[in-house]
Amino acid sequence: MMSKKIAILGTGANGSCAAADLTRNGLDVVLIDQWPAHVEAMRSDGLRIEMPEEVLEVPDLRAFHLCDVATFKDKFDIVMLMMKSYDALWMAELIKPHLADDGLLIGAQNSTTALDLAEIVGHDRSIGCVVELSSQLFTPGVVQRNTPPARTWFALGALDPSMEHRVAEVEAIFKHIGKVTISDDILSAKWMKLIVNSMTMAIRSIMGMTSGQIAEVEGVRDLILHAGEEALAAGQASGYKIVPIFGLSSEQVEGSNRLLETLIDKLRADVKVETRNAMYQDILKGRRTEVDMLNGFVCELGRQHGVPTPVNDVLLDITHKVMAGELEPGAENFERARAALALSA
Repeated sequence: MMSKKIAILGTGANGSCAAADLTRNGLDVVLIDQWPAHVEAMRSDGLRIEMPEEVLEVPDLRAFHLCDVATFKDKFDIVMLMMKSYDALWMAELIKPHLADDGLLIGAQNSTTALDLAEIVGHDRSIGCVVELSSQLFTPGVVQRNTPPARTWFALGALDPSMEHRVAEVEAIFKHIGKVTISDDILSAKWMKLIVNSMTMAIRSIMGMTSGQIAEVEGVRDLILHAGEEALAAGQASGYKIVPIFGLSSEQVEGSNRLLETLIDKLRADVKVETRNAMYQDILKGRRTEVDMLNGFVCELGRQHGVPTPVNDVLLDITHKVMAGELEPGAENFERARAALALSA
């Protein structure tokens, strides 16, 4: 394991957490990121990972700018691609020449990019991954990690049966970062995570609230669950199955009459209630969000299969307006969503 050359492509908040854990456990890790100030901070001072019960200082990191990739001579055995979903495909193309012939790319995105990544680097060089890791990065070199390793979870799985024998070597690496489950249906597991994201990401972002704050607003939970019901129906119409995620057992999710509530409650238990989710962080930074690849993808599948998705349609529309600066994040956007849904009913 020590001899494997590992690259973390995308050392934003989650990528930095992974890099810190692998580095302090003695693995051979290279960090690559597109935020120049963050790269320079990691080069000069290392990483500071602030967790609820611990602060981790990791010096002496090998951090590189994206432009440095063109100078790399060695090839990587493992590439952990931890960029946002909208950057994943071109990043896979960028790193492809630097992936060993028998190397593995693991895409740790929220959306359903796994098969697209496999098409780029080869199905014999890709493993599917689902992530539950909450963190924030606003100051270069300093990360607030809300889910320490004991509350971080990954699912790993082969996208093709011929790759099942490679999953264990990836599992051994990811166990340094959090708990790991091996999934025999990783694409369904990724869809299950997308259901959760469709329920939580956009609504918290347009309201500008944490999970704890939003729980106090009457009627929001019903809207969240309706968004999840649409995503579940669209996914099942597309062939995705209900499988356990977040370390839940099969008994807790399969055949449950409160599946969506179970998923939301587990996420809330793992992640601090004062946490700002990734999409809300992007809005605060004036960045593009993943809403089109989360709620937008639910809407797209719904249209393909004749599944109505009014809640996700409205959340998508309001999020676009917030991203464009036409609306400000706030509780009034919840009222806008309810009014729009009343008109479309």
